[in-house]
Amino acid sequence: MTRTLADPHSVPTELRPYLQEVVHRTHALCGSHLVSVIAVGSVALGDYRHGRSDTDVTVVVDASLPGRALSDLATALAHPALPCPAAGLELVVYDADFTARPSGAAGYLLDLNTGPALPDRVSFDPTRSPAFWYVIDRSVAHQAGRVLYGRPARAVIAEPARPDLLTAIRASISEHSEGEGHLADNRVLNGCRSVHFCRTGRWPAKRRAAEAVAASEERFRPLVRAALRSYERPRAAATALPTTDVQAFLAWVAACVDETVAADRRE
Repeated sequence: MTRTLADPHSVPTELRPYLQEVVHRTHALCGSHLVSVIAVGSVALGDYRHGRSDTDVTVVVDASLPGRALSDLATALAHPALPCPAAGLELVVYDADFTARPSGAAGYLLDLNTGPALPDRVSFDPTRSPAFWYVIDRSVAHQAGRVLYGRPARAVIAEPARPDLLTAIRASISEHSEGEGHLADNRVLNGCRSVHFCRTGRWPAKRRAAEAVAASEERFRPLVRAALRSYERPRAAATALPTTDVQAFLAWVAACVDETVAADRRE
């Protein structure tokens, strides 16, 4: 068994002991069936903010992993049995045969949310979850995933096909437009990230994407900068943003995605 991260300096100092223990417990339960443990989300994109960000982890296993190992893993990693120093842990386990191919499906074996600021969730049925979260996360993993253990992200996680990815982005905007369960600043910054992807084909850190949108879109500059200021605060201290302004911004983001889809179809 291992307690050593592949590259400890690739993750924030505040998370190193915790992620080492995540790797250790995952390896202890999966053994030779474990292919990779990969940091995604804000850690992968170099924008982790302690006290605000989740830590997102993708685990890839081979198809012969015994089913009971998944429930044992969910128990072993649950907060507070393993105290999470971040706002929460969002961990997804996939079969290596599934991640090796582009897919627009959720496709997970286990989806675990746990931590001091997250509602607990354990799911073993991908048909019960909206696919878009997982499609976007796999794209981030393919482009920027930081290996904590095992094989490189690009070697085990295929980039989703662009039409599937744009469909996922459009669905994520609809989810954020509803607003329930999402901080207003995060809704705006995720919208900025979606626009940046449509313009460049790359996933940036949220704050970098927001700075780019603020620079290019004068009408939304005050809102985006207010969202950036709020994002510097802990979750509990996030500031309110005008609902009508947020909705107008997200409608513009949705139109940007729709225009990208239309342009792709013309090519």
